[in-house]
Amino acid sequence: MVTAAILVGYFTPIRELAPSLLTFRAVEWATFWVFFFTLATYLNAGWLREKACLRMCPYGRFQSSMLDEDLLVISYDVDRGEARGPRSSGLDYKAEGLGDRVDCQMCVQVCPTGIDIRDGLQMECIGCAACVDACDSVMEKMGYETGLIRYTSERELSGGPLKIVRPRLVGYGAVLIAMIITLIWAIVSRPLVSLDIAKDRGLYRLNTQGEVENSYTLKVINKSHQNRRYNVSVKGLEGLNLIGPAYVSLNPGEQLAFPLSVSVASDALKFDVTDIAFYLTQIGQEDSNLMSTSRFMGPLNNHRKY
Repeated sequence: MVTAAILVGYFTPIRELAPSLLTFRAVEWATFWVFFFTLATYLNAGWLREKACLRMCPYGRFQSSMLDEDLLVISYDVDRGEARGPRSSGLDYKAEGLGDRVDCQMCVQVCPTGIDIRDGLQMECIGCAACVDACDSVMEKMGYETGLIRYTSERELSGGPLKIVRPRLVGYGAVLIAMIITLIWAIVSRPLVSLDIAKDRGLYRLNTQGEVENSYTLKVINKSHQNRRYNVSVKGLEGLNLIGPAYVSLNPGEQLAFPLSVSVASDALKFDVTDIAFYLTQIGQEDSNLMSTSRFMGPLNNHRKY
């Protein structure tokens, strides 16, 4: 439930969500999602467990597309471990033709997906390295060298050199760096105040002054930590009249959505559909404008003479 509350807290202010949950006064949707993710977490961690890794997790599918003989993966050293068999601590097991593998099954017991890494790399392996730690602890108790199960490559296990820098790795690294740079640029350059205009479904109407009028919904979001004040204006046709609030004040983190209308004399229309633009001009900083475009629709017979 704590995990679910933290997740829902990304979308509902956590300082309001936590006390409202404790006092049973949370809004219906917040309560629903908290209990939904609580149930989902319980089912995944308590019942599905390794089945989530085997059937649902896409990691193994990604791994197969990235695998090559130089990729570092968790591997069992067959040449060093085989042949397996019982041994006494006081005897030279190598003289009897035995390898370092004592067949303790510890690597299988600690594996969260229940696979045997000694059978080779498998899709179900999630790379947690629990088998590496378990094997190393047994090797230390037996007085053997650690690393029977370790991070290594197929080439190194075959006796070849370990290659860290290779074309595929450089390519993946370049793509990752490009994605990180793009994300940083998107965060830094994102506007702290956004403006969206949605036109009502109705085409147009004639008001009491005989002008053509269109209705819109203006949505403004203040993503900054400062109060913002803007003047609202519209351009695109000569003689446009804005019917609605011409001034907007936004608190930090506030989102406003309000209706407004735009009218113009029918003689000013030259086409059925004309592009217009709504502007928010920050008070005190006239060079700081937000703009969003929409369409103004008028009677069909106005353009036929053109």
